[in-house]
Amino acid sequence: MQGRIHSVQTLGTVDGPGVRFVLFMQGCPLRCRFCHNPDTWDVAGGKEVSVDDIVAQVTRYRAYFGKDGGLTVSGGEPLLQSDFVCELFTRCRALGIHTALDTSGCIWNERVARLLNVTDLCLLDHKMPTDEAYRTNIGCSIDAPMHFLAELEARGIPTWIRRVIVPTVTDGEADTKALYALRDSFRCIRKIELLPFRKLCTTKYEQMGIPFPFGHLPPANAAAVEALAAASEKKDRI
Repeated sequence: MQGRIHSVQTLGTVDGPGVRFVLFMQGCPLRCRFCHNPDTWDVAGGKEVSVDDIVAQVTRYRAYFGKDGGLTVSGGEPLLQSDFVCELFTRCRALGIHTALDTSGCIWNERVARLLNVTDLCLLDHKMPTDEAYRTNIGCSIDAPMHFLAELEARGIPTWIRRVIVPTVTDGEADTKALYALRDSFRCIRKIELLPFRKLCTTKYEQMGIPFPFGHLPPANAAAVEALAAASEKKDRI
């Protein structure tokens, strides 16, 4: 099976547990105003590869994974190519390689449901605190990721919730406490990660000739994000 990818990172350490081979899929239906990779949006961009190609690359790095590492598929939005990712995860599972899906949860259909059946861990973006903020800054309703989270819960798939902390937009303490409170309703949530808003992507927007919607905002202070997490956190589930 063929798919379109943007790039790979062979020894990733921030996209799931342990050391990971990270595959960035091409194409995304959303237009997040803080998107760090606008070059992944075009579904016709990137390059075409086969599942065999990626499995061969992943297995070459297997010695570095240790007991916790594995393969993470990110994007773009991997759910746009769920058949490709499903076959890839199926192959990796047969080889005993841990699989993680990094997604916005913005798509739900039978193909995505089949993909979850071979997903060991989900890194689910919960990008904004309200439906209005979702529609304004992301391009979909908050109902999409919440439905996806309910499907993860029903399947008992371990889940990490992630949110980019953008100054004046998603850095409210009450909103962050509400994010952490999701663990009271969803046993599948094992961890919540707050990710500081960065602006290293500015050059990409300039090269593409498109505006960076949140370019006028300052980057998040890492210490402030850590303090926000500490103020909101209950102990992460193991």
